[in-house]
Amino acid sequence: MGIKSFQGARKQQANAVEETPLKVSDYMTTNLITFTPDQTIETVMEALINNRISGGPVINDKEELVGIISEGDCIKQISESRYYNMPMQDKTIEEHMVKNVETIDGNMNIFDAANKFLQAKRRRFPIVENGKLVGQISQKDILKAAMQLKGHNWK
Repeated sequence: MGIKSFQGARKQQANAVEETPLKVSDYMTTNLITFTPDQTIETVMEALINNRISGGPVINDKEELVGIISEGDCIKQISESRYYNMPMQDKTIEEHMVKNVETIDGNMNIFDAANKFLQAKRRRFPIVENGKLVGQISQKDILKAAMQLKGHNWK
């Protein structure tokens, strides 16, 4: 005589993670504060302070990503302006922004994106589609995604 289970048939449990959207594009910020290469360092510094951000993408008039400017880039300019005894009011960000910008694919899984953050030691990655800036993913966005997935099995 076999042992009988009194539990009903269990519903086949689907992998919870696969049902949850895990793409970078689902968690990226699309309402971005952007800059243009001809903006002055001073106006960028004001925007960073007023918007409580640590940097942002630089785009041209076709909304194509041409660089990234960060607090660090601005601080470097402050330091250099003192060292060379040159005012910085008229300095544009074009010569101070990072031009060779590493981007991230909007279809990338957030776990792979988290790994890319660790390897690259960056605070943010822009997302570009068809040459145009469409969003940005930050370390904080990855944290938010992880908190939404709390309790799911991560496989």
